[in-house]
Amino acid sequence: MFRMGLGPLFGGRLLLLVHTGRVSGLSRRTAVEVVEAGTHEGRACWTVASGFGPGADWFRNLRQTPHATVQVGRRYHAVTAQVLTAEEGGELMARYAPRHPRVARRLCAYMGFTVDGGAEDYRRVGESIPFVRLTEGAKR
Repeated sequence: MFRMGLGPLFGGRLLLLVHTGRVSGLSRRTAVEVVEAGTHEGRACWTVASGFGPGADWFRNLRQTPHATVQVGRRYHAVTAQVLTAEEGGELMARYAPRHPRVARRLCAYMGFTVDGGAEDYRRVGESIPFVRLTEGAKR
């Protein structure tokens, strides 16, 4: 979809992550959901989650080589990836769930978590999900 120029259809909910394969060294592309967008230390950033856990190839690739590019809509941004702490992930999930309650419930169920819909439950779940902040223009 992104290659066909349809990135803007996602309205910022999805981005295309262009990263380097940790074994092959080749460029890889993965579409991921944006959990939160904003700024960090005065720079644009997008936070994404690895719903398949720490074993997801894109997540492992970013841990090896944190420098990547994201396509959001029609724009490209050079970014540096930073894995969030469990505490940061918990807070992030507690903010995300009220904004997207159905998606949050389905995501939790898919990953094997039972939630009651409360902030503490989502915070607990978020502490076990790997989240990555992609910050524009960070040091390379």
